[in-house]
Amino acid sequence: MKFKIYLSGEIHSSWGNDLKEEIQRSGLEIEVLTPNVFHEASDEVGVNILGPETNHFWKDHKGALINSIRSKTFIEKSDVVIVKFGDKYRQWNAAFEAGFASALGKSIITLHDESLDHALKEVDAAAAAVCHNPKQVVEILRYILT
Repeated sequence: MKFKIYLSGEIHSSWGNDLKEEIQRSGLEIEVLTPNVFHEASDEVGVNILGPETNHFWKDHKGALINSIRSKTFIEKSDVVIVKFGDKYRQWNAAFEAGFASALGKSIITLHDESLDHALKEVDAAAAAVCHNPKQVVEILRYILT
């Protein structure tokens, strides 16, 4: 069985790809599951599939429901959930996914800058580990798997 992780959170940087590359370099056999990280595709999925909306609320609602199918399924399939918080945007989706993972009893690793320690103290309290750089995440994964 292949170990699976889900990468949740901030989608406006390359952190997920950087972490995937670091995992590959480490030689660890890990399947990486992610939400749709293409912002426009994620935002537009509901209206692209189910039809247009004149009210922006319903457009977002349709997209969020479809995106939740992917994120819930992947979180349920994962062994560990990595939740990345950035300082540029508030990641409400990441906080929700961390709560969902916690409710399922999944192990959570949070990843964020030290400047966000106070703001994320409740989310971090539910995490098995709080990391401040991707290398720490990979070292934890290496420890778990070797």
